[in-house]
Amino acid sequence: MEEKEKKIVEGAMKTFMQFGIKSVNMDDMARHLGVSKKTIYLFVSDKDELVQKAIDLHCEIEDAQIEEICSRGLGAIDESLEIFKTIIELLQNLHPSVAYDLEKYHPEVSKRLMLNRNDVVYGCMLKNILKGQKEGVYRKDFDAEIITRMYLSHVNAMIDPRLFTPGQWKLSQVYKEGFIYHIRGIANQKGLEELKEKIKHIK
Repeated sequence: MEEKEKKIVEGAMKTFMQFGIKSVNMDDMARHLGVSKKTIYLFVSDKDELVQKAIDLHCEIEDAQIEEICSRGLGAIDESLEIFKTIIELLQNLHPSVAYDLEKYHPEVSKRLMLNRNDVVYGCMLKNILKGQKEGVYRKDFDAEIITRMYLSHVNAMIDPRLFTPGQWKLSQVYKEGFIYHIRGIANQKGLEELKEKIKHIK
């Protein structure tokens, strides 16, 4: 992706995340980006392609952030909390209608996003659980793969607008409750004490 195209796609990504997808037409997008529609159409054929490229870029950024955290060699609890803080920051800047707009008006893009999330979250969470069991902060009386798949279903449910109506709950609030529910379920007493101490310092 050349520099000018990347700048347009990155700007579109931020605009969609801030205002939602359905509510932003191509005229709006051109105004937000400070370019003509003709310039945008040099790189995409229509809004659907722009949404696709914007979501792909969003996934790349999110994946890179998570992979960077996992490469630090942190303990399982610290690693979970760092990923938690990263996701919360992303969700706080996300318009509540984005997930609904994607599913209803751009189903293929929504499917791509879910497949990407499933791959990244599954791999990261499974490694974290195995690490935590080895460190002695997570319980060992459960199947790590089953719990990972259950957590993945929870993550998908968190952004389902049919379960959590946009505007009724903030996505960051839903994710926070889901994260705490998960960690408290897999941590042993040692892990819970460590979690309790470290979570005090998270605003």
